[in-house]
Amino acid sequence: MDIAVSAHSLTKRFGRREVLHGVDFEVQAGSVFGVIGPNGAGKTTTMRCLLDIIRPNGGEVRVLGQDPRAGGPDLRRRIGYLPGELFLEGRVTGRKLLSHYEAVSGPVPPGRINELAQRLDLDLDRHTRKLSKGNKQKLGLVQAFMHQPELLVLDEPTSGLDPLIQQEFHAMLREARRNGQTVFLSSHVLSEIQQTADTVAILRDGRIIAVESVTGLRESAVRHLRFTTSHTAAPDAVALLTAVPGIGNIEVLESNGGVTLSAVLEGAIQPLLHALGRLELTDLVLEEPDLEESVLKMYAMPRKEVR
Repeated sequence: MDIAVSAHSLTKRFGRREVLHGVDFEVQAGSVFGVIGPNGAGKTTTMRCLLDIIRPNGGEVRVLGQDPRAGGPDLRRRIGYLPGELFLEGRVTGRKLLSHYEAVSGPVPPGRINELAQRLDLDLDRHTRKLSKGNKQKLGLVQAFMHQPELLVLDEPTSGLDPLIQQEFHAMLREARRNGQTVFLSSHVLSEIQQTADTVAILRDGRIIAVESVTGLRESAVRHLRFTTSHTAAPDAVALLTAVPGIGNIEVLESNGGVTLSAVLEGAIQPLLHALGRLELTDLVLEEPDLEESVLKMYAMPRKEVR
């Protein structure tokens, strides 16, 4: 599969402060690539380097097969961009503003702007100065999506959107992927990345500390377990659980009329199921993977420990 976006040894300094420290990643064409990290991790700076809004101090960047510093207007027309901080001209309606953006970005299919506005519940005939933060964000999404670009670069795209509109936005992302478009998406909300991305890069302090498929992240994520067994003494049940790879935080909750235990699993569930098959269970709860807990642990780990 072709590489739509790549960065190798990307560094960026503002004065004496280095904010990107040798960032490396590749984004497969036609995929949704999510970058997650806390505020100040370097997500926006990375995006601005990709788009030649700011220029890196070192490393190599390629966007749709080109160096963004030399791509010029032709490359920019192939990209839809939603900045994290959206500033709009306040003396025009949304419709007129989008007409201006259309002249810059290139042809927009007939009816496309109205279709997107309807999906996002956006009134295009209101002046932008009267729009709420959420409606301004919707306008920004329309201008990013309207010309059906090969690459969408979206910085915190659901900021200010209500939950129903967020779900519509996620549907728009899925459609873009089906249409072969590539999406580079940043967020500090893991659930958003989990719902939409194929691959997740975790950025901390200007460094990529992990790149995982969403499937791989789920398989290695933290799961909380609770079960009750009869005809087994608590020490024996604990010993059985302790032998399961990835099990920790074992706690006996009750040992009268059956043994109830809780634990945390990090890793594959098959060894756990094999162990539990040796018990006579009367109750079992295995929660959905807690990706947020896993990612937070990655933020806290020393860099040398992250794989």
